[in-house]
Amino acid sequence: MPATVNDYYETLGVSKEASQDEIKKAFRKLARKYHPDLNPGDKSSEKKFKEINEAYTVLSDTKKREEYDRFGKTPFEGGGAWYEGAKTPGYEDIFEFGMGDIFGNLFGRTSGAETQHAKGEDILMGLTVSLEEAFTGTQRTIHINREAACQSCHGSGAEAYDTCHKCKGSGMLQSSKGFFRMQQPCPECRGTGKRITRPCRTCGGRGRITSTETVKVKIPAGVDEGSRVKLKGKGNAGIGGGPSGDLYIEITVKPHPIFKREDSDLYVDVPLTFGEAALGAKIEVPTIDGVAVMTIPPGTQGAQKFKLTGKGFISPKTGTRGNQYVTVKIAVPKDLTGKAKEAAEEIETSYKENPRKRLFNR
Repeated sequence: MPATVNDYYETLGVSKEASQDEIKKAFRKLARKYHPDLNPGDKSSEKKFKEINEAYTVLSDTKKREEYDRFGKTPFEGGGAWYEGAKTPGYEDIFEFGMGDIFGNLFGRTSGAETQHAKGEDILMGLTVSLEEAFTGTQRTIHINREAACQSCHGSGAEAYDTCHKCKGSGMLQSSKGFFRMQQPCPECRGTGKRITRPCRTCGGRGRITSTETVKVKIPAGVDEGSRVKLKGKGNAGIGGGPSGDLYIEITVKPHPIFKREDSDLYVDVPLTFGEAALGAKIEVPTIDGVAVMTIPPGTQGAQKFKLTGKGFISPKTGTRGNQYVTVKIAVPKDLTGKAKEAAEEIETSYKENPRKRLFNR
């Protein structure tokens, strides 16, 4: 009996020009949705699953697809469906993705390879540097506590072992659920296929031992608050011969007494005398890598901002330097002499209007 009178392409929801990869993806998506084991007792889902399986059986085979495109469904009606006992390509493909995508999540099982070999855990540590060290880069020596592979048993956890009797050394056990064949890691040997007969006396069978190591860390120029430096393979040792994890150093930059940083730019406040602001001057300004000379134009106002191009941090992404922004602050003397007061009063008369006038012009 044919699965459906619909066009096979329509059944899978693809165009007639669809590639094999597109057909396969469409089948997988629909199989997840309508699979009988995920819709127990739902006759409509079972029927739909039969239809998409029949369509996939034909369209996934190049020769059958060519015949279907030429002659329609007639050559394929009445045979090949999974529920009639034949292992069609559609049936096999379910197992290709289903065990990992559907049943792995449904039953919480992992593959034997994942059980036998596991990457070691990553380690995260903090490191504080000064703003100057962040600018130039630096090298630090740190001490880390990590799980290292036991040298006595080379990470196996055993001084002696033999073949696991439960899985016969395969590391996997097979079981059936309806017409599905499933496999899971052997609980006796945890998927290794081996049974420890004498645990390692050095590590107690763990395969790893806690050790303290001294590591040199190179902090690159331009790091910022929250930057992470990765030391590959310096995390905890792997399990069952798996690779070691990585060590991540998270950077904290100490606050600086005069500079503030935003990305690759630096900001600094610089005080000016009244005379420098009014008459103009050349002044020295601190930068992260020395002293720069900056020209103050006559009539400079308090809080006015100037830019020193290329005096910021080096960007790790572009390799170019940011800028330094200088905000000037007018410094007023506190104790004025008689003549100084007279001079200040004379200067006061030079203001043509109240500088606060604009605050009230709303």
